[in-house]
Amino acid sequence: MPHASASPANPARRTVVATAGAAGLTAALAACGGSGGNKKSGASQPATQQPSAQAPAQPPATSSAQPGTSKKPGAVLAKTSEIPVGGGKVFPEHKVVVVQPARGTFKAFSAVCTHEGCVVSKVAAGTIDCPCHGSKFAVADGGVQHGPARKPLPPERISVSGDSITLG
Repeated sequence: MPHASASPANPARRTVVATAGAAGLTAALAACGGSGGNKKSGASQPATQQPSAQAPAQPPATSSAQPGTSKKPGAVLAKTSEIPVGGGKVFPEHKVVVVQPARGTFKAFSAVCTHEGCVVSKVAAGTIDCPCHGSKFAVADGGVQHGPARKPLPPERISVSGDSITLG
C-alpha cells in the first residue's frame, strides 16, 4: 500500500486528527469557561483579548444570559416596587444585579461572579448567588459571604428617579 504524502489537497491523517483535536479542545475550553486566567487573579471581568484571527472567548453564563449583551447607561431596569427589601433582581442582559438592602436604599453590583466569570442567577435570603460554584455575595455591600470567590462584586452605577431605576 503506497504512503500518501501531505499536501494542501491531501493532508496527512495526523494533521487532520491534530486539527480536529485542537478544534474540539477549543470548544471544550470555551464551554467550560475558557482559560483559567481569572482563577489566580480573581478578576471580576474576563481577560482582555489580544487582536487575532481566533474567535473571541465567551465568558460562562447561565441559561438566562443573552450573548452579546452589555450594560447600557440610561437603560430602564425596573420599577422600585419590583426590587424586594432585603433582596434584589438580576438583569443578565445588562450583567447587573439591583438590590434593596434597606427600605428605600437601592444598590447595584456587577452580576459577573468574581470567581470564574459566571453570571449570578438569583438573590435569596440576603445573598446574591452564583450557580456555577456556589459563591454567595452580601446584598448590603456585594462582599463575599461564601466562596470560592474571594473578591466582592464590584459596584455599578444606577439612578433612582421617582419609581424608576436606570443604569448610570
